[in-house]
Amino acid sequence: MSRQKLLLVMTLGAIPIAALLPSVVMAQNQLLGEVEILGKTKVEKTSGVWVDGQYLGYVNELTGDKKILLLPGDHEIDVRQAGYLEQDQKVTVEPGKKTTINVSMQRDPKAQFPSGATAEVKLDVTPDRAAVFVDDAYVGTPKEFGGVGRAMVIAPGKHHVKIALAGYQDFTTEINLRPGQKIKIKTDLLAGSITQAGPAIKSN
Repeated sequence: MSRQKLLLVMTLGAIPIAALLPSVVMAQNQLLGEVEILGKTKVEKTSGVWVDGQYLGYVNELTGDKKILLLPGDHEIDVRQAGYLEQDQKVTVEPGKKTTINVSMQRDPKAQFPSGATAEVKLDVTPDRAAVFVDDAYVGTPKEFGGVGRAMVIAPGKHHVKIALAGYQDFTTEINLRPGQKIKIKTDLLAGSITQAGPAIKSN
C-alpha cells in the first residue's frame, strides 16, 4: 500500500466501509434478493414478521435500511398478529430481484378476548420494535401498547410477560393483576448476542 493510500485509510477509518466501497456494497446487493411485505390496514402493518423462524420486526418498519435482504433460495415467511390466523408461506428468492408479498390478515375464529372485568398494561420499552409475548403467545410490539390512550387489555390474574428482540437479552417478568388495575412496564433491553435469543424469537 502506498503512503498516500495508507494516510487516506487512517484519516477515514471511522467512516463505514459502505461509504468508501460503494461498488462492493452494490455487488453484495446483486447477490442478495429483497423480500417486500405489504399490508393495507393497521392490522397488517403492525403484524410481526418471522423469516426462517427468526423474528425481524413488524411489517411497516421493514423498509429502507431495515429492508429484508436474503440469500437466494427458498425461505419461509411467517406473519403473525394477536387474534388473527398466521399467514405463512414459502418464497423463492432470486439474486438481485425483489419478491413482493401482500398480506391480508384474517380473524381467528378460535381466538379468545378478555371479557367482563379487565386490567390494563402499558409498555415503555426500548427498542419499541421488540416482540411482546403474554403467556407464550405473541401479542404485538411495545409501540402498540405505549403512549396516550394505548395499553394492553388483559384478563385479571397471573401472567408471564416476555419482551424479546434478536441482538438483545430477553426481558421477562411475572404480573398478577386485579380487576380494573392499571400498571406500566418500563425497561431498556440490554444488548446481547443472537445466541441469547429465546425460542420465541428464533422460532415458535
